[in-house]
Amino acid sequence: MNTFNEQVRDIAHLGHVELLTPKPNESAAFFTNILGMQEVAREGQSVFLRGFGNYESYCMKLTESKEPGIGHTAIRTTSPQALERRAAAIDKSGYGIGWSEGDFGHGKSYQFRDPDGHAMELYFETEKYKAPEHLRPILKNQPQKYTGNGVGVRQLDHINYLAQKVEPTSKFLQDHLGMKVSEQIVLDSGEHAGSWLYSGQKSYELVYTVDSTNSRGRLHHLAFLVDTREEILRAADIYIDNDIYIEGGPAKHAIQQTFFLYCYEPGGNRIEVCTGGYFIYAPDAETITWSQAERARGQAWLTPTISTFHTYGTPVVDK
Repeated sequence: MNTFNEQVRDIAHLGHVELLTPKPNESAAFFTNILGMQEVAREGQSVFLRGFGNYESYCMKLTESKEPGIGHTAIRTTSPQALERRAAAIDKSGYGIGWSEGDFGHGKSYQFRDPDGHAMELYFETEKYKAPEHLRPILKNQPQKYTGNGVGVRQLDHINYLAQKVEPTSKFLQDHLGMKVSEQIVLDSGEHAGSWLYSGQKSYELVYTVDSTNSRGRLHHLAFLVDTREEILRAADIYIDNDIYIEGGPAKHAIQQTFFLYCYEPGGNRIEVCTGGYFIYAPDAETITWSQAERARGQAWLTPTISTFHTYGTPVVDK
């Protein structure tokens, strides 16, 4: 009989991300007017934004910076005790930074970096969203009414990091956060080119793909969820009417089977709107491995993979 390693269930989900932009006004206008997100607060050089389906007060902190990229990623734990356990595990790894008193909308957090240098934090205490009167929904099981503004994204879906070395970075999250890999790409050389990680039943929330520039700590893209494929087609129309550069799509991914559309927001960061995918119900689900030859076929409908997918990230670096 095979040995079954029980998954550590201390991580609840991806909470929010801090996105850096050298064009704060233009980027904020993109997320509010084009993607249809709601601004909930401003503090210093940061704007806090949400999708209509987020139960927490926000899902993105947009911060002015000299260069675009990712500031930090915040991950919610399943309990205060889970937060302490994961903090202790990371502290022993040598990648810990330490405790903070928290930020807008959430309590104390444990801050650390993954082996590639991306800044992260774990938290549990959070502020649940309470809609003002003009955004109060009729459906009580929805945190905010759907406004119909712009693309109308529901919530933050996932983040894709670029990493100099995918395998050790992915293994760090598996070993210290208890996350699992749903799908991965392994090249003929044995090098891992991509790793899709999950903690609950959603098949992925954190992704690492190899950085062809051999850089560290960069962002590939942020993704926001919409309900249907038709909304992604509508997003493409909205983008061209507003001079938003479309990098790729609409099309369907082979890995994870999400329907996608990629663009660059005014600050230079790659943004995806997506829908579809799948859930993992089997507690003993095995990792799906894609070979180099299989990935060379392109996306689900044999659409060629976008060439800039392997080179562009933020901050931008020379090849």
